[in-house]
This record gives sequence, C-alpha cells and structure tokens, in this order.
Amino acid sequence: MCETIDSIRLNFNPDDLFLLNFLLAFLMFGIALDLKLEHFKRLIEQPRKAIAGILSQYFVLPLLTFLIVIIMKPCPSIALGIFLLGACPGGNMSNFLSSLAKGNVALSVTLTASSTLLAPILTPLNFAIMGSMYAPTAELMKEISVEPVELFNTIVVILGVPLILGMIVNHKFPNFTAKIRKPMQIISVLIFLCFIVFAFLKNYAIFMDIIGMIFILVLLHNGLAMLSGYGMGALFRMDFADKKCLSIETGIHNAALELIIIFTFFQGMGGMAVVAGWWGIWDLVTGFLVATIWSRMAAKQAQQV
Repeated sequence: MCETIDSIRLNFNPDDLFLLNFLLAFLMFGIALDLKLEHFKRLIEQPRKAIAGILSQYFVLPLLTFLIVIIMKPCPSIALGIFLLGACPGGNMSNFLSSLAKGNVALSVTLTASSTLLAPILTPLNFAIMGSMYAPTAELMKEISVEPVELFNTIVVILGVPLILGMIVNHKFPNFTAKIRKPMQIISVLIFLCFIVFAFLKNYAIFMDIIGMIFILVLLHNGLAMLSGYGMGALFRMDFADKKCLSIETGIHNAALELIIIFTFFQGMGGMAVVAGWWGIWDLVTGFLVATIWSRMAAKQAQQV
C-alpha cells in the first residue's frame, strides 16, 4: 500500500505552479503591509517573547513532529509531508486569527515576519534533519536528492523578497498602504482558498484514496502544535493574550509554501501533497474554532467588568 501511495504524483502543470508561487508572494506582500521597523524593535525590547515564539516554531514543533512520525509510522511520502509541515514557518492567516481571538496581534505580526525571515535557513535545516533521521524517509530523500541551495533560493524569492518589498511600500507610501492593506489581504486569502479547493477538485480521486490515512495524523499534529505553542507561552510566563498568539502562530502553518516546495522539488509526490492540502484546510477549521471560542470568552469577560 505504501509503495502505491509513494508513487502517486498529483496533476499539477507548470502554469498552476507559477500561479501558486505568485499567490504566495502576493500573500506575503499583503502581510508585510502591516509591518514596520518598530515590530522588529520589539524583538530586542522583549527578547523573552521572541525567544519563546522562535523556539516554539523551530525547535519544539519539529521535535514533536518527529516523535509523532516515530509513533504513528505513516508511509514514507506522508511522513515527509508531515516533516515539511513541521519545518515550515507560520501561515498568513495567523495574524487575522490572533486578532479574532483577542490575542496580541502586534506580537503575532512580529513572529510571522521573524519566522518567515528565518525560514530560508531553518526550514531546509529542520526538514533535512528530520528526514534523514527517520530511516524510511532517508531512503526516499536519497532517491529524490533535493539541493539545499536551490531550496534556500526558492524560499527567499517567494517569502523574503515580497516581505521586504511590502515593508518598503509601507514605509515610503503610508497613506497609499492604509487604503490598499485590508482589501489586498482579504482578496489574497480568498484567492488562495479558491486555489486550494481547485487543486483538491482536480485531484479528487487521489485525495479520497489517501485522506483516511492522514486524517488522524494531521488532527494530532495540528492539535499538538497549538497546545505546544500555548505551553511555551505558559513556560515563559507570558500573559493570556500572548499565549493565545503563540498557540495560533505555532498551529497555523504555511501550507502554500509546502505545496510549492513539493511541486518544485518532489514532483508533486502524492502523499506529501495531500498532507499539505488537507493541512491547509484543517488548520483553518481548528484555527477559526479556537479563535472564536477565545473571542467569545473575551466578550463575556468584558460584559462582566
């Protein structure tokens, strides 16, 4: 069964891949319109929160990811998909969800930007470590032979460059930025969601064959990611708003980046791509659910004051 799943390749042509690259770059540009240099100054002024956020995303979550795969023993291509998810930075929806949850939005924006800037180095590094330490995926990675420098360049181009351009536009043209910020962010997220649905429908049969094997795995991974983020906030003695932010930042990951990496370097490997596609849907479901619960809790507390 695993050999069959590992051999599946999703239907995704070069035009689709170019569109996905453009959409992710557009998403990152939209996020950067909220960024100012003062957000990064907060990292220096409040190093404890910055350290907690970076450790949660790039140390604790990869460790949990590796343990989940060791225990669950999924097919190699599915395991690679989970490893890549655990290595990717936070997703573009985390800032909106932190706002909905009445979390620390400024911290959320700062952590999203910081994890994105660190992604060209830490994403390939964590993925390579996890993939090489688990024997079934180590064999698969030898067959594929991903070039680290090319992976680094891809992440820089589609994440780093749009982020820097967005910050420049925000700094140079603040009035213009204020007008386009919200519409751009809303439109870009809607377009991306439509793209995910399109990719799902285009590969419906393959998706349905594999979904049963990955549903519990993604559910467990996403739940532990959010719990570990909240736990790191508690460990570093952060307040409730900060803990909510850290939980969402750790639990909402950049599935679009993973899809681009999969189709660029892994020829659309079915197990990996279905994990990324389902995660992109599932983490929004749990993210909105948790954020809505926290939002209602905040509303009730406000009424009692």
